[in-house]
Amino acid sequence: MVRTPREVVRGRVADAALIAVAAVVALITVVDQVKGPVPVSAWALYADWVTGALGLLALGWRRRFPVVIGVALAVASSFSETAAPAAVVALFTVAVHRPARATAAVCGISLAALGVYQLRWPEDAAPQLTVFVIIGLGHLATVAWGMSVRNRRALVASLRERALAAEAEARLRAERAEREARDALAREMHDVLGHRLSLLSVHAGALAFSQGAPAEDRARAAEVVRENAHRALQDLREVIGVLRAPVGELPLPGAGDILELIDEARRAGTPVELRDEAGVTTGERSLPGTQGHTLHRLVQEGLTNVRKHAAGAPVVVRITGRPGDHVSAEVVNAAPAGPPPHPGGSAVGLRGLGERARLVAGRLDHGPTDAGGWRVRLRLPWPS
Repeated sequence: MVRTPREVVRGRVADAALIAVAAVVALITVVDQVKGPVPVSAWALYADWVTGALGLLALGWRRRFPVVIGVALAVASSFSETAAPAAVVALFTVAVHRPARATAAVCGISLAALGVYQLRWPEDAAPQLTVFVIIGLGHLATVAWGMSVRNRRALVASLRERALAAEAEARLRAERAEREARDALAREMHDVLGHRLSLLSVHAGALAFSQGAPAEDRARAAEVVRENAHRALQDLREVIGVLRAPVGELPLPGAGDILELIDEARRAGTPVELRDEAGVTTGERSLPGTQGHTLHRLVQEGLTNVRKHAAGAPVVVRITGRPGDHVSAEVVNAAPAGPPPHPGGSAVGLRGLGERARLVAGRLDHGPTDAGGWRVRLRLPWPS
């Protein structure tokens, strides 16, 4: 786990404080040994002090090698009284940084070592049993304190990981929402502008081939082109407005707007027959907003593709179904009279339409007919 600069500084301050406390306790022990009667020889006393000083120096590596330092200082405390404070600090470090099994092992070694020291050089100021109880309670308190610090650090690390995971998840959700918004914008622009520009292309083509027509007819055709270009810009503004507005604030086209699509296609020279057996375009029955919008997009995409790939071919739009079951719609065109003006295609519109159908638990089928035409069929659930 990567530590922040604040945690590094806090750790170094804690290290310095613990080493300072151990040094003070060791110094008090040295003063007591000097003032009191010497139970051992002078060289043994000097060895005790040297061992205690080395123990304090060893605490500088307690974080890197907690178990090794803990065991070494525990063993040293069996013959060096001044090493005992450093051994307690090392035991605390083991409890903070190592699992309970290692902590129990080091604690047992430390208790045994101090027991050996007390048996060899018993304390005159208190009964032997009291000294052993104090040593045991001190070790228990040290281990409990160290494990509480360890648990608190683990909790803080867990909360930090959860916070980072939550931030990452929020970032992924935002990226996914942005990607979905871009996809929705692309689908809407393709559906709306593709339909409008295909109409514009038909009228512009008619204008190009009417050079010998009267000026009044050419002016009328140019006005139709201008009007459709203007409506294309309006449709673009509406698409962007719908996607920017809160959900439900601006209406989307529904099944009732299919009649307008068919009228536009007929004016552009495409013979279209509507067979609305479900009565959704006449207002006899109503479809939910999502289903109605998807149905509208099916007819729009179908008529746009007919103008691109089978200009002038007759088209049949058939809508069937009933509430509580499903609604089906298909756009079928006859075989084109000549080669298509736009052979092939990217099928982006059909892929987008299939995605719309899947979002409402529907299904989209498309393919050639036996007569050489093309069929696009959509089936959607129709809640009662």
